Amino acid sequence: MRRICLSITLLLATGGALPAQEASDTVAPEAATALGGTSDHAAIDAALQAKADGRPVEAQDWMVAAANPLAVAAGARILEQGGSAVDAMIAVQTVLGLVEPQSSGLGGGAFLVYWDAARQQLTTLDGRETAPLRATPTLFQDQGGEPLGFFDAVVGGLSVGTPGTPALMERAYKYWGKLPWPQLFDDAIRLATEGFEVSPRLAELVAGDAERLSRFPATAAYFLPDGAPIQAGETQTNMPYALTLRLLAANGVRSFYMGKLAGQIVQTVNTAPGNPGVLSQADLALYQVVERPAVCQPYRAFDVCGMGPPSSGALTVGQILGLLNGFDLGAMGPEDPEAWRLIGDASRLAFADRGRYMADSDYVPVPVKGLLAADYLAARAELLNTDMALEAVAPGEPEYDHALNWADDRSIEFPSTSHISIVDAEGNVLSMTTTIENAFGSRLMVGGFLLNNELTDFSFRTHSDGRPIANRVEPGKRPRSSMAPTIVMRDGAPVLAVGSPGGSRIIGYVAKTVIAWADWGLNVQQAVALPHAVNRFGTYDVETEAQVAGLEALGFEVNQRGLNSGLHVIEIGDGLKGGADPRREGIALGH
Repeated sequence: MRRICLSITLLLATGGALPAQEASDTVAPEAATALGGTSDHAAIDAALQAKADGRPVEAQDWMVAAANPLAVAAGARILEQGGSAVDAMIAVQTVLGLVEPQSSGLGGGAFLVYWDAARQQLTTLDGRETAPLRATPTLFQDQGGEPLGFFDAVVGGLSVGTPGTPALMERAYKYWGKLPWPQLFDDAIRLATEGFEVSPRLAELVAGDAERLSRFPATAAYFLPDGAPIQAGETQTNMPYALTLRLLAANGVRSFYMGKLAGQIVQTVNTAPGNPGVLSQADLALYQVVERPAVCQPYRAFDVCGMGPPSSGALTVGQILGLLNGFDLGAMGPEDPEAWRLIGDASRLAFADRGRYMADSDYVPVPVKGLLAADYLAARAELLNTDMALEAVAPGEPEYDHALNWADDRSIEFPSTSHISIVDAEGNVLSMTTTIENAFGSRLMVGGFLLNNELTDFSFRTHSDGRPIANRVEPGKRPRSSMAPTIVMRDGAPVLAVGSPGGSRIIGYVAKTVIAWADWGLNVQQAVALPHAVNRFGTYDVETEAQVAGLEALGFEVNQRGLNSGLHVIEIGDGLKGGADPRREGIALGH
């Protein structure tokens, strides 16, 4: 296939009745939007065309894949200058926070999975937001003890957790950075100062959320100047964001967590009209990134590795794949409804365990080993030996080191999220999923960036039928996530970096992509573009009409709808091959 090699310097110069869990997760995190509109440069057009044609972008030395061409170009320039995968990630993240502010940014959190080629070591860093110290288990309940409506909780300061993304950027840089720290902010500062072209996706999402964005003066002034939503193709500047980035570039992230900016964040949260929060400067000053063990699950000839609790991503993806290990999906192929019956019901079984057992392991014991134990998964997989969809599923009983007394979770999770995959010239591999939760987060803006609404990933209820819910709100706790940044290993070396946004459907998107690549032999672009079919709680969500009849014949309730993932994948082998989700604006670039 044709290799796309780029001159990045030139490129940048152009500058209810449903079950509880299902009922809580029926709103899409972001609306689907068309591709394109970010740049007319021929190289970006070529990468977009490769995506449209189902061809992976190919390279030899390095590659970056992310959700916006300007952000990808910024990361590619860093790699071209000899930077590391982490250096490039910082450039990509800071530009994403400008051009795709609804999805991630300095006011949010992230999980990072990193392969250190020199040390032959896999590391995961937890930059998830934390609940303020003044948060209580009833934070999202009314005076009668009933859960608040989702958007009643989201919009304003009550939903804001302590941001983790800046601290994660700095921790990763201290471990693996190469280029000077200030240099990594140059492109984001330039674009914020000189302006960037508003993409169709950003314009459409602003228009769709105009009423909520209009509630707070700073947010309204930026996204709704003169009372009208910003338009695709317009040039947008963000001087407050440029000032924030200059502060971080000069002083490091301590200037985010202590000092004037920290005070502005706290004041913005705690004085939000109608829905003030409980964040304090102590919460910011005490925030810590946590290095955690990677969670890995064997699948075929591979080990599929990712982020453990407080993420449910690697555990649930691992359970799905572990349940399917004994079935020959390769012989069935992607068009066979029987393959999707197995995938869908394996997902349902995994989600039943997720809802009961998975939460922040610093606060509740999570049976990680028990949930992935071969004998446990083999016993659960016996349930799949049927000709029709399972009538009902229930959590299993994995080996546990204390009494099983958790209730099923009822948390809501509609993340507006983004994923970054990077391989640098030294063979280091980075997979990072980054978020502010719902589209535009809390809708509060300070320092040119949006603040998260991550606390609404907790369960609004504390107990069910007298039993505690593992993912309830507690001071300092990290809300459970479905983000699943993944590195697939073979014989001790990375062969695939993958991840996606999409709320709790992230898990299905990532599992499907791994299966399509590993079992069905699709190239990474084909695997990303393959129509989604996701079953979490019984209803099978599918993208195309062609998928409906076969699944209905197997006894599933089927719902055809848009499934707006944002997968970004890099295959590592004889060279590099990159894929970007056709459902969003992202691309892969390499050299």
